[in-house]
Amino acid sequence: MMTEKDTYISGEMSGCLKRYWGYEEFRPWQEETILSVLNNRDSLTVLPTGGGKSLCFQLPALLTEGTAVVISPLISLMKDQVDSLKEMGIAAEYLNSSQSPDSQKSVIERTRRGEVKLLYISPERLQGDWTLSLLKSIEVSFFVIDEAHCISHWGHDFREDYRNLSIIKEEFKGIATHAFTATATKEVQGDILGQLRFVNPLINIASVDRINLTYRIEMRSEIVHQITGVLKKHPREAGIIYCLRRDDVDNISGRLNALGFKNLPYHAGLADEKRHRYQEQFIGEKVDIIVATVAFGMGIDRPDIRFVIHAAMPKSIEHYHQETGRAGRDGLPAHCYMFYGGNDFRLWSFFLEKSPNNEVMRDKLKIIYNLCAQPQCRHKVFVNYFGQSYDLASCGACDYCLGELDTVADSASISRQVLSCVDSVCYGDGRGFGAGYITNVLKGNLTEQVSGWRHERLEAFGAMAQEPLTFIRYMVEQLLGQGFLKREGEFSTLSLTDSGRQALKGELTPVLAKPLIAKRKKEVAGKQKESREKEWASVDQGLFEALRCKRGELAQKTGVPAYIIFGDRSLKDMASKAPRTREAFSSVFGVGEHKLKAYSGAFLAVIRSYKGQDK
Repeated sequence: MMTEKDTYISGEMSGCLKRYWGYEEFRPWQEETILSVLNNRDSLTVLPTGGGKSLCFQLPALLTEGTAVVISPLISLMKDQVDSLKEMGIAAEYLNSSQSPDSQKSVIERTRRGEVKLLYISPERLQGDWTLSLLKSIEVSFFVIDEAHCISHWGHDFREDYRNLSIIKEEFKGIATHAFTATATKEVQGDILGQLRFVNPLINIASVDRINLTYRIEMRSEIVHQITGVLKKHPREAGIIYCLRRDDVDNISGRLNALGFKNLPYHAGLADEKRHRYQEQFIGEKVDIIVATVAFGMGIDRPDIRFVIHAAMPKSIEHYHQETGRAGRDGLPAHCYMFYGGNDFRLWSFFLEKSPNNEVMRDKLKIIYNLCAQPQCRHKVFVNYFGQSYDLASCGACDYCLGELDTVADSASISRQVLSCVDSVCYGDGRGFGAGYITNVLKGNLTEQVSGWRHERLEAFGAMAQEPLTFIRYMVEQLLGQGFLKREGEFSTLSLTDSGRQALKGELTPVLAKPLIAKRKKEVAGKQKESREKEWASVDQGLFEALRCKRGELAQKTGVPAYIIFGDRSLKDMASKAPRTREAFSSVFGVGEHKLKAYSGAFLAVIRSYKGQDK
């Protein structure tokens, strides 16, 4: 039951939300999380990317005395958040190696005078004596550990310096610490609590489900053709294309540019200056598509990314969840596409051989491969993986639940044909063959290798001659992903698992999906087009583009990313409402007091001019 004090605090929170952020209501879990921070007890919050976790510690910093200290892992992440806060009229600063000595001195002096509400620093900087001295000389309201999964060996972005953050409890007794992350399994959550030495903390675990994201997973064939098919569905929209290797980035980026799809490459092999410039061009909306390795990661807060394409399978569910989480951070619909192949599994296995936690990462690799190869609700897999329950019969936002995947009519018979072939085809010493060889035998392709081993004499030879090679290979990969087959040794030869032998006897029946045929792809594309048109139905697209141009001009003039001035959600609201007065403009999503003063004149002028009302 809410007390009188809780009601007062809740009213203060809502007023602060409208005044600075320009929002009328909180997103799910935000209000409860903010109240737990204001409760002055240590807390752990797991809130998915796009759920607005930064607001959950930024807003309470404005309602408490002193300075909130935020530990953040990347300079780009600090800069982005501080720029955004300053655009809302909030006193925020950061201290990092990118600043000149004079700039750092200015920030320190302002902090000592109590003029900074949020101070961002790195975990490394917190270890320094002079930083500890500075923080002990001021009133610290609370500490925030952002991207807290970096603490854990079980996490997917482990950083050694995060393991030393227990120094907070040693040096700042009685001051609450709040850990925030977007992705954390039960093991990672436990590691965070233990490493930070939390005692009786408040724990806020929101649903990891990103309901505004639609997931589609397809076997890779002609990757550039598959990618261009996606890009044609998202004209003039921002997106990230993730590749496994640097060479893939350069190849795909070059071929897309040659086809007229303007993009920039990004990977660790590029010179620092060029990499930084390309990232700034993407963030600044000078280019809308970037082709990158996962080096293009944390700190990318552009909220209007409408699609993420994976040209290969990531190495874990955590990585995939975080990387796709960069789409639709504004809460609007966004799309995630993955094109995978069996070679991805082998390549990641090779990369992970020297990993200190090789066994853990190999288990994670098997789980994401199963996500790719088994026809199932994608949202449910994510939610269950992070230890949460999923009660919906259909998510309505993945290829499986949208009915885009047709299941094979006779999965039992097809499975037995594949499994029987694997079981009967082997070398003299009992070792098996790879997926490509098995596919050729089943198709009845009399290759030199097949002829050499005389496997054309087997009953399995040509057992699936009527099917295309791509179909047969897709069946093999699904049986691998679902655990009926396994790969072994340096040559990735196939063999049956225990469940594979059960399926061969008819005791288990795998569920297999068909590859999408051209006609079916056309139907799916048509539905996606209808969905997009419905999304834009109330928005004047011409006015939206005019407002987008003005936002770009202002971004260039002020030197901050365009999305920090206003996100697409705000521009769509403007283009729908077409306000003509400052009072009407104040009702637009994301317009707080500071932005009303700073930008209403410029955007109202665009709206009046577009509508033929210059005065």
